[in-house]
Amino acid sequence: MGRQRHKRKKHRIVLLASDAVNAGVEQIHYHPWRPWIIILILCAFIGVCLGYFYFVESFREESDKESSAYQELIAQLEQEKADLESQIAELNETVQILSNTVNQKTQNENQLAEQLEKQTTPTEFPLTGMATMEMAAEGDPMCIFTATDGAMVVATAGGTVTAVNDDSEYGHNIWVDHGNGYVTVYRNSGEVKVKQGEKVTQGTTLFLISDENSKLGYQMLRDGAYIDPMEMLAISG
Repeated sequence: MGRQRHKRKKHRIVLLASDAVNAGVEQIHYHPWRPWIIILILCAFIGVCLGYFYFVESFREESDKESSAYQELIAQLEQEKADLESQIAELNETVQILSNTVNQKTQNENQLAEQLEKQTTPTEFPLTGMATMEMAAEGDPMCIFTATDGAMVVATAGGTVTAVNDDSEYGHNIWVDHGNGYVTVYRNSGEVKVKQGEKVTQGTTLFLISDENSKLGYQMLRDGAYIDPMEMLAISG
C-alpha cells in the first residue's frame, strides 16, 4: 500500500518584537481564512442593502403606478359622473317640457271639450230679435214664440239636421240632433233654409220670419223624452 500523504496545515505566526531591553516577544497567530469571512459578511451585507433598496424602489414605483392609475380612475369616474349629471339635467328639462306640453294639451283639450259641449248644448235663444212667449196649453211641452218681422229662427246649438217635415199646424218642422242626448224641434211656416243631413252650428238660420209666419213652436227632447225647453234656455233681457 502506498503511503498516505497528509496535507499539513499551515500556521502563520506573526512575531512582534520591541527595541526595548526588557521587552518580550509577542506571538500572534494569523489565520488566512478570517479576512475572507469578513469579506463575505461585508458582501452579504452590501447585497442585503442593495436588495432592500431595490425592493423599496420597486415598491415605491409600483405604489406610484397604482396611485396614478387610481387617480386616473377617480378622474374618469368624476367625468362620467359629471356627464351623467348633465344627461340627467337634460332629461329632466326634456321631461319638464313634455310635462308642460302634455298639461297644455290636456288644458286645450278640456277647453275644446267645454267649448264643444257648450256649442252642442241647446241653451241659446231660438230667435234673433225680440219675441213674446207662451207655453202650449196641452200636449208635449212646447214654447210658442211670436217674433217680430225680419227675425230669424236659428239653431240653439250645433248638431245635425235629422228631419225636415211638413207640419199640419205650423207648416214645417225641423229636427236637430245635438249628439249628446238633446234633440230640438223648430216648427214654423216660413222658408226652410236647411236640409236633412246638414251640419249646423249654434246660430245657423233655419227659417226666416215674416208677418205671415211670426209663430215659432220650439220643443226639446232629452234622451228621447220631451222636456220643458225653459229648463235649458238662457234668456237675458
